[in-house]
Amino acid sequence: MVGAGIVGASLAYHLAGRGRPVTLIDAGLPGSGATRASFAWIGLPFTGGLPSAPLRCLALDEYRRLEAELPELSIRWSGSIISGDETPGPRTDDVRALEPHLLDPPAAAVHRPEDAALDPVATTDLLVAAARDRGARLLTGVSVTSLVRQGNAVNGVQTTAGVVSAETVILAAGTGTVALCSGIGVDMPVESSPAVLVRLRATPGLVRTIVATPSLEVRQLTDGTVLSPTEYRGETDQAALLETARRVRDRFAASFSGADGTEIVSAEIGWRPMPADGEPIIGRPAGTRGLYVTVMHSAITLAAAAGRLAAEEILTGLTAPELAGCRPDRFR
Repeated sequence: MVGAGIVGASLAYHLAGRGRPVTLIDAGLPGSGATRASFAWIGLPFTGGLPSAPLRCLALDEYRRLEAELPELSIRWSGSIISGDETPGPRTDDVRALEPHLLDPPAAAVHRPEDAALDPVATTDLLVAAARDRGARLLTGVSVTSLVRQGNAVNGVQTTAGVVSAETVILAAGTGTVALCSGIGVDMPVESSPAVLVRLRATPGLVRTIVATPSLEVRQLTDGTVLSPTEYRGETDQAALLETARRVRDRFAASFSGADGTEIVSAEIGWRPMPADGEPIIGRPAGTRGLYVTVMHSAITLAAAAGRLAAEEILTGLTAPELAGCRPDRFR
């Protein structure tokens, strides 16, 4: 398993749970890549017309399952409020009751009470720990430089610590999947889609749900930490990121009562993998044995479902119908 973000961690957990030997490899610590900079909003798709809709519609139920299996998993089922666009869904005309500190609340907004959020790094760490309890091996600080192939079969990876052999190599390496696949002649049309995640410190209890408006997307942790993703504008240094954080802080302070004393904690860029058509890429590339790829945007939302379904495919050889719209061969 190459990549110990939340998708790789979920796959390792589900594979190890079936008694298979698993080696999880990452150049950094678990959850230290794109996972760390995720807003981590878990919800169902806004439309059922996407090729990945059968997978996405499992997202919430699969996290409920994980909660039952892993009692230490902390998911905040706060619901969400979305205003200012034509997002489909049940609407409420009493936004103030849901968000009493929101200044100038809209007359109506979409209310999705089933939506949730989690700590992506803590969740990844928990999945990795559970996988290790089931016998998985974790190699951190080890970079995978290439895939090892004999004929048309991939049977291992070349790393900075030597060759690791495997019956199946699973790539959950985000944007790093592109170069590894290219090395064996497999095209993986995935680009980096950067976004900035700003962390603020505010009075606890100002934001009760996940709030998405045309100018601000925000949620708050119980300790008062505020998370707000914002558009990447080409920031290249800490000074530029600090200026972005100031804009977000000012926007937040102007949107919620009691937020005047909000302080900046951090701002970081998350380099999210974005498939060319926006849909997940999950499965075995045609013409190559021993290789399975898992690359997706909305990885936090899909990790529980994709991890279980992909693990079952890898172990049984049977295809999961829920993944039919996510196959890598659609780009051929």
